[in-house]
Amino acid sequence: MKMAAEVRWLLVFLVLFGASSCRSESPHRKFEYKYSFKPPYLAQKDGSVPFWEYGGNAIASSENVRVAPSLRSQKGAIWVKQPTTFDWWEIELVFRISGRGRIGADGLAFWYTSSKGFYNGSVFGSSDLWTGLGVFFDSFDNDNNHNNPYIMAVVNDGTKTYDHSNDGSTQQLAGCLRDFRNKPFATRARIEYYMNSLTLLFHNGMTNNEQDYEICFRVDNIQLPKYGYFGISAATGGLADDHDVLYFLTTSLHPPGQLPSDRGEIPTEEQAKLQQEYLDYQKKFDEQKEEYRVENPHAQKLNYEEYQSEAQKELEQIFAGQSQMFDALRELNRKLDEIVGRQERTLGLISQLGQGGVQVAGQPGQQPVLIDTIRRQEVDTVLNNQNILLNTAREIKSFVGEVHSKTESILNNQARAPTAQVQPMGYDYQAFMTEVRDGLNSLKKDVKTTGSADCPNCLTTSMFLLFMAVQMIILLVYSLYRDNKEAQMKKLY
Repeated sequence: MKMAAEVRWLLVFLVLFGASSCRSESPHRKFEYKYSFKPPYLAQKDGSVPFWEYGGNAIASSENVRVAPSLRSQKGAIWVKQPTTFDWWEIELVFRISGRGRIGADGLAFWYTSSKGFYNGSVFGSSDLWTGLGVFFDSFDNDNNHNNPYIMAVVNDGTKTYDHSNDGSTQQLAGCLRDFRNKPFATRARIEYYMNSLTLLFHNGMTNNEQDYEICFRVDNIQLPKYGYFGISAATGGLADDHDVLYFLTTSLHPPGQLPSDRGEIPTEEQAKLQQEYLDYQKKFDEQKEEYRVENPHAQKLNYEEYQSEAQKELEQIFAGQSQMFDALRELNRKLDEIVGRQERTLGLISQLGQGGVQVAGQPGQQPVLIDTIRRQEVDTVLNNQNILLNTAREIKSFVGEVHSKTESILNNQARAPTAQVQPMGYDYQAFMTEVRDGLNSLKKDVKTTGSADCPNCLTTSMFLLFMAVQMIILLVYSLYRDNKEAQMKKLY
């Protein structure tokens, strides 16, 4: 039984190791321009955003999309025109939420739903009873729990009404407390949905480094509708903020070996057109550069280092060293986040052992499969056996070490004094009692012998008692002597 349990535990370990190794492989990434927008020239001259449509109080410009302006009771949204054609994706959202007040309202929302929502709905500017995912950047504290600004993810099946009074806390999958209002730089959110795992990384906008992300939450076993629509919405209430979206960059994720054969190749006519536009821009740039050289003949390339003082050079070296240290810390933080994510996934798999199996993700669009594995009590039995074996091994190791040390001590003593005899440890009281008993028996025999013989010099009782007292004193002195010698021998060890 124990052997079978150990074999099943080994099988579970191999399954978990295989799953983690498969997930550790980086997916194929492909930028999807038809599901993205970014400056410059974000909006065309007619105000439209290519491949997107917006409404409500949203305003599109060449640099950003103001989803909701800093006026009271404003609602707006922008939605992609076509549904997705891929299963897994990563969204990089760059936005600003700013206002004059200490408290803002209401917030910004990212959507991935089976159908496009409204442009003036009741949930952050979009419609309620949605089917899919909503990631809410909530800046107003409706429940008065002093836990805003807050980022949360909510999945709805189209039947649940959003809980405004509790800020959706009873419906959220996961979330984190982060401040995203009135930052010196644009805040960023990286939302990834890959292999039924939803991850959100957040950049607080305190630095201009695009890699300063920290993990907000990670949730496994999330089932989202296939081929949904991306959208951004925002709303204001009695208080108001400007809700600006600068970048919405979509990257499709494909497992290794599953990249679709259609690589989205551009037709030959469009390639020729783009090539001609590039050549025209290059020619125009060269002409402008030549004109500048003619107008400014004295302008030459300056060596910046010649005009730097020693203090400036030293500050640059310090800044370069600090930048390298910060990059190393950021890399360690990223690896730690990855380890935490893997640990959470492993714990999730182990927690399913009590349900009779491990849940393994199947093909996209299919339900996960349960594999029969070791039960929880069998795992506890294996762990207890392993602990017993480890404790026994430690005891054997300590005993062998003690024997080895005593043997070395004896050999060293023998090397110093070859004629010395090693005294036993402790006093042998059993041998002493046997010796006393033998002495008494021999004494009784002598008494009987002398009692039968008629001699004037027979042993009397007083003489016998005196003899016994002397013998006991001699034995006591001998015992004290032996104990003293043993104590001296112990000091040598």
